[in-house]
Amino acid sequence: MSRTVLHADLNNCYASIEMLHHPKLRGHPVAVGGSAEERRGIILARNYEARAYGVKVGQALWEARAKCPELIVVPPDYDKYLRFSRKFRGILADYSPQVEPFGLDESWVDISGSARGSGEKLGEKIADEIRERVKFELGVTVSVGVSWNKVFAKLGSDIRKPDATTVITEDNFRDVVWPLPAADLLGVGRATQGKFARYGVRTIGDIANCDAELLKLWFGKCGASLWAYANGRDSSPVTETGDEAVVKSVGNSTTTPRDLENEHDCHIVFQNLSESVAERMRELGLQAKTVEISLRRNDLASFTRQTALRDPTHISTELCAAAMKLLRENYRWERPLRSIGVRGTNLIPIGQPRQLTLFEDEVKRGKSERLEYAIDDIRRRFGHHAIDRALLRLDDKLGRLNPKSDHAIHSIGFGGIQ
Repeated sequence: MSRTVLHADLNNCYASIEMLHHPKLRGHPVAVGGSAEERRGIILARNYEARAYGVKVGQALWEARAKCPELIVVPPDYDKYLRFSRKFRGILADYSPQVEPFGLDESWVDISGSARGSGEKLGEKIADEIRERVKFELGVTVSVGVSWNKVFAKLGSDIRKPDATTVITEDNFRDVVWPLPAADLLGVGRATQGKFARYGVRTIGDIANCDAELLKLWFGKCGASLWAYANGRDSSPVTETGDEAVVKSVGNSTTTPRDLENEHDCHIVFQNLSESVAERMRELGLQAKTVEISLRRNDLASFTRQTALRDPTHISTELCAAAMKLLRENYRWERPLRSIGVRGTNLIPIGQPRQLTLFEDEVKRGKSERLEYAIDDIRRRFGHHAIDRALLRLDDKLGRLNPKSDHAIHSIGFGGIQ
């Protein structure tokens, strides 16, 4: 093997941590989920007992309880999960400086430069060692995939759970990987899976044996990447511990306390979300050249739309204005909306030179920017709702959301495929 890459995935991370802290939950179907009262009743994690009833991650709480009336739902405790995540990555860092997180509960580790050597046998030995250490030091289990590339290493950690090591080599990957459903391949989301099904592409082997140019015609550059992944041709490096992941986007979305019936409702929520997004961009020293919105109707149909901005921004009112323009141009109100989101993408550093025009009041724009920095300072000192725009006070339910604290954890993307 040219490289030896591990992918370690904590099994049922949130639910496992909760059961560790609350031993009485063991043996019962348990899920970690949002608030049903605030309509954020989505299953974030579940244990194997709940899984046996058909409870799935991302499922609505009411639907999960219909399948499993005995289901015990506990609220998420992100501070606790972050502590475990740091300890987990600390264990992995003992084996290599190249540890790349993929969300809170997963990481790749490249051990190719290990003083102990390399190769699949050593990879399997280290994977088993990591599993035992995680079990002993953290009290939870982990599954580890071993391969020569990141895509198959992750696939290996998914194949056997819980507490297992799976080795995928250049000799066996056709037998191990190709029979798996196309949806199991990293980068194949729900929309891509649906399109593959329409073309009769059912397995990863079908993707691998497709004509690469045909996949490119169907999916653009992503099609070429999926063909390469299915054939084990992934050469993306595992970044070193301490390297900052490049921030591709900053966004927030929320399931609202009640359905959004009109543009006025959306304006309140979009402004609230835009303030969170803008504040986090300012903290990161970034501004967006593109704004994207996501809309989910109350029948759960959803879609996204985006628009390029004339000037990059980290001002909430400008983000909100772009979001509202996208809404007006793309939504016809056949049904009310259940959840919406705003995202700033195509990010660049603050202060990067830009072309000025005669048609924009730069003095007014500068005042808006300084105002938002002042609001940031007030909120840091006295709390998020110490100061609000009048718009947000027009509806107590919609305006009192705190998206910045409610949605603080975001997975890291891979490969640019959605």
